[in-house]
Amino acid sequence: MKEKIAISEAESVVMKVLWQRHPLTAEEIVAELLGRQDWQESTIKTLLSRLLKKGAIRAEQEGRRYLYAPVLQQEAWQLSESTGMLERLFDGRVAPLVAHFSKHRKLSSKDIAELKRLIDEMEP
Repeated sequence: MKEKIAISEAESVVMKVLWQRHPLTAEEIVAELLGRQDWQESTIKTLLSRLLKKGAIRAEQEGRRYLYAPVLQQEAWQLSESTGMLERLFDGRVAPLVAHFSKHRKLSSKDIAELKRLIDEMEP
């Protein structure tokens, strides 16, 4: 079984850019994030370095620059993160999670319709 790659919230912002489009140069990643985040270029390059060390991304040299691409797949990360959250907060059960959001009025009518559709698809 593969070891879980833990990434921080800030690192996940960089990963989302790479999951949307890759490979990208550091400069392209910086350009993408400077418009969205209140970060300096050095912060973004530090995050890239951390992600490289963790094995979440890879860098291939092309001439004098590096092209970055994800190694950690978005779906695998989402499954790991959501499973961990579900275990920590709701003993691994989905129904109490949905009840929690329902109780606090965090489910839109669109969410409710989608949940009903998913349940209908699961039933034989």
